[in-house]
Amino acid sequence: MTEATLMVNSPEELLQLFGPRDQHLRKLRQLFDVTITHRNGRVRIAGEGENVNGAMRSLELLLNQCRKRGGINDEDIETVAAQQGATIERAGTAKIAATEDIAIQHAGRRIRPRTEGQAHYVETIRDHDLTFATGPAGCGKTYLAVATAVEALKAGQIRKIVLVRPAVEAGENLGFLPGDLRAKLNPYLRPLLDALGEMVDYDRARELMEQEIIEVIPLAYMRGRTLNDAFIILDEAQNTTVAQMKMFLTRMGERSKMVVSGDATQQDLPHGVTSGLRDALRRLSPIKAIGVVRLGPQDIVRHRLVQRIVEAYEADDVGRNNAESGRGSRNRRGPVRVIGGDVAAGSSGEGRLDR
Repeated sequence: MTEATLMVNSPEELLQLFGPRDQHLRKLRQLFDVTITHRNGRVRIAGEGENVNGAMRSLELLLNQCRKRGGINDEDIETVAAQQGATIERAGTAKIAATEDIAIQHAGRRIRPRTEGQAHYVETIRDHDLTFATGPAGCGKTYLAVATAVEALKAGQIRKIVLVRPAVEAGENLGFLPGDLRAKLNPYLRPLLDALGEMVDYDRARELMEQEIIEVIPLAYMRGRTLNDAFIILDEAQNTTVAQMKMFLTRMGERSKMVVSGDATQQDLPHGVTSGLRDALRRLSPIKAIGVVRLGPQDIVRHRLVQRIVEAYEADDVGRNNAESGRGSRNRRGPVRVIGGDVAAGSSGEGRLDR
């Protein structure tokens, strides 16, 4: 028998944590098969070792959510509890741990979601044949998609992994860069190769690529193909055009999965060109069979400064957009006419302010 104790600061926090009539408390007891009691702000957990540890970590995370948001709900409890190893019963399905480790172990380390958003992302991929994921750099869009694909390959659920990326030249034409095609494309495909290298030994990855069980290719190479029994990942999807996105999505064959990920704030398309990712989300989000996940700065798991950097840029962008919107509304008061160097607004004639 193992015991653990958690201190809660106030009766208000205790009510938020355990819910009306202790309904959250009863759910946690059931999920972890432990005894949970509380008195005078002291919460006592007793049971088998791993169960107690999981319940304790869940309570700590849920208490933190209560302090940030003023409360929690059943979905929060299930998400956090599953992340700590609890088994969740969902209607119409077998018992699953929604946020369990991905069934891959490399270099002695198991791969698992690190945040609630990432856990929801992995679950959505598993439950849908087509998943769209948006979010800032570092939130695990590519990494977790590749990990889930490798998991499916090892389990025999698919026969092929295809990792795809648009080759946006950022001002340089590939034809004028030195080297053969592989050398020219390598910088654009490197993030996908890096993610793959985290999960498969180098020699094994090279062998799988030589056998074309794993392909890492630019988007243009998808044209004219139909991929059956495959797990297909499109990375940096914000840099596709509408036509390219349609072409990619229609490559899906029977018994295949697709994940489309991107960051709409880092678009490299020429000015005025509509992003295929934005367009696809607008058109396809209402389709219930398609999964859509929106990750945020809270899901970033790179260096701790990255989250603050992203938030600072986002706040600055919002401020600039609001300022520009305000200037635009002031400038829409009517046509402007220049009269002797002064500006008359609301005139019926069109004019230009010459500086």
